[in-house]
Amino acid sequence: MSRTHGRSPAGRRHATPGRIGRVRRQAVPKPRVVIALLLLLGLVSVMLLDGYLRAEVGNDQRVRSDASASRVPESVLDGGPFLSFEGGTAHTQSVPDKTIVLTFDDGPDPEWTQQVLDILDDNDVPGTFFLVGSMISRYPDVVRRMVDDGNEVGVHTFTHVDLSYQSASRIKREIAQTQLALAGAAGITTTLFRAPYSSTDDAIDNYSWPVYKKLGAMGYTSVFIDTDSEDWQKPGVSKIVKWATPKNGKGASVLFHDAGGNRAQTLKALPQYIENMKAKGYTFTTVSGAQAAQNTPSTPSTPSMRSTQGTPESAPAAPGNALQSNPEQAAHRTADTATRWEGRALLAAVAVAEWTVPGLAAALVVVGIAVLGRFGMMLLLARRHYRQRNRGRFTWGPAVTAPVSVIVPAYNEKECIANTLNSLAASTHPIEIIVVDDGSTDGTAEIAESLGLPNVRVVRQENAGKSAALNNGVRQARCDIVVMMDGDTVFEPDTVHRLVQPFGDPEIGAVAGNAKVGNRNTVIGAWQHIEYVMGFNLDRRMYDLLRCMPTIPGAIGAFRREAVLAVGGMSEDTLAEDTDITIALHRAGRRVVYAEHARAWTEAPASLGQLWRQRYRWSYGTMQALWKHRGSVTDRGPSGRFGRVGMPLVVLFQIVTPVFAPLIDVFTVYAMIFVDLRASLLAWLAVLVVQLVCAAYAFRLDGEKYRYLLMLPLQQLAYRQLMYLVLIHSCVTAATGGRLRWQKLKRTGEVGTPTPGTGVR
Repeated sequence: MSRTHGRSPAGRRHATPGRIGRVRRQAVPKPRVVIALLLLLGLVSVMLLDGYLRAEVGNDQRVRSDASASRVPESVLDGGPFLSFEGGTAHTQSVPDKTIVLTFDDGPDPEWTQQVLDILDDNDVPGTFFLVGSMISRYPDVVRRMVDDGNEVGVHTFTHVDLSYQSASRIKREIAQTQLALAGAAGITTTLFRAPYSSTDDAIDNYSWPVYKKLGAMGYTSVFIDTDSEDWQKPGVSKIVKWATPKNGKGASVLFHDAGGNRAQTLKALPQYIENMKAKGYTFTTVSGAQAAQNTPSTPSTPSMRSTQGTPESAPAAPGNALQSNPEQAAHRTADTATRWEGRALLAAVAVAEWTVPGLAAALVVVGIAVLGRFGMMLLLARRHYRQRNRGRFTWGPAVTAPVSVIVPAYNEKECIANTLNSLAASTHPIEIIVVDDGSTDGTAEIAESLGLPNVRVVRQENAGKSAALNNGVRQARCDIVVMMDGDTVFEPDTVHRLVQPFGDPEIGAVAGNAKVGNRNTVIGAWQHIEYVMGFNLDRRMYDLLRCMPTIPGAIGAFRREAVLAVGGMSEDTLAEDTDITIALHRAGRRVVYAEHARAWTEAPASLGQLWRQRYRWSYGTMQALWKHRGSVTDRGPSGRFGRVGMPLVVLFQIVTPVFAPLIDVFTVYAMIFVDLRASLLAWLAVLVVQLVCAAYAFRLDGEKYRYLLMLPLQQLAYRQLMYLVLIHSCVTAATGGRLRWQKLKRTGEVGTPTPGTGVR
């Protein structure tokens, strides 16, 4: 079904070899292809970022336990909870007696952390929060409040992984990304670090020890615990308070959690714990406050946050930027300007992902429901259409036996024109054949004349486009009914007779025939064959019963001549003249129907490049036609019927749904790789089965061989993706105001004259 030529947007131009070459080179405007691909790449990037934040991408759930500590110094294993490496030597510090350092892991959380901060404010005690970078990125406001309230913060990695299993580059990235998020959220970096799944010093092993040494060399103080409330086990408020209480008046670094699950017990235990500790004479401070109380250096040397290449490193900001106003926040550093802006960019990207991915997921649910609803509606209406039109007593009215005019617009169709005209010469219905040669330079007109076929007239015109050629043919026609076809299409002997029978009903103004792919023995041809059979047998049957047929294919369509003239002929306003004329007829009150048994065999594009150019033009032309006739939405009568029934269906299922369809595939691949392979694969297979059922039913209605359906899975994986990109490309062209000129597809002439009863040779 080819739309081989149309009008140049700047007006009609005569084709010259040089101009034709330029048009071919411009057939796929590369900048817009790049934009379409960038949009898809942007979506994938947003999804990967969202998955990374939710620990779906790059997630490593391994946690090491019971490893040897033979290479860890005894002084560290038996030391205090604060480990630093000043001068390259390991030093530990303890919390002073009667002092509590409240530490909280795994936040920030928009629900639980906020309530923890409220409790700390109410009791006038500070806390030290070890933050997960991905959570900082998602909830920066909570971090800002945390710092503004006088609390101290530390790094707890970006994705909460056990660093003892990670490479040096992954460790560096986990720290650097968390520092960037912290800089973007609160304008600071920090020298404090706590490893996920860590506890007391004596839990350091031979695998984690090198990690702490590396971080110590970068200026970090690693913070462990003396006492664990074990609130994560949700043992009850009394046990949380009991387990968090140090013995014999000793000081302690105490672990609580402000995120990572339901922390209702923690919220109940925390104020009670603070009250009990104060009653025992304890004071509360931060890690830096405890270090200062021991009269030891509280600000270990800290190299620059930036490497010599200007990229973020895993260490905090330079020592000269320490915040001196609050000794309990001595570990904080003012982030430099570049780091703050990088952090803000990270937060902005995360915000986009946080809104985009859930929004797209919701949209995909709607699209999925719509697609399944469409499949169901197509099957029901296609069955009803088939039973209605194939009943023994069904008739359109009096048999149409009067001669009709067949218009064949041709531009450089030397490979196909002979087959086309020979197929028409075998017609069982009386016809006159009008070949309108649109300025061909390959001898198409001469070939048509040399055949010496009866009732064939060759009309020559300067190159003006397909619409002009068809209009010229309508003016030249001597019959009341005109059949329009492409110059690369062949008819079966009874095609014309079957096509014009619906005109026995005076309400009918036009008829769409059944276009078939003739060159289906290639992979691309087989894919298009599946598409054509499903499109014509299901879509067109549905649209026929709903009386809102959107397109009469250029390969095979019949019209009342006066109806075409009444709407002004074939318009040159769009690149989809067949869709344009069909909608115009609807708006004029003419009924358009589908004649399933009137078959035409067309040569589909044989290469991906030709297929791209053809479908790009179709998609863009359809958008133009819909935009041109947008007024039908508010019209009354037949025009309004199409505008409020047909147009929404076309927009939803030929533009919106296909645009979102790549997202379904991207989400499916994402889920297979990062979420649940089995469930995602089963969901994809279920959709494939639904499509296979629809395709099989369409093939059954059309009497096609089922073997081509073996190509359906591969079509879903490859061909469909190409069609998505074409549609996105068309949308980008429409959005950017681009214009598209006609393209002439290369033909081989391999679709020969049909043999009665067998289809195509």
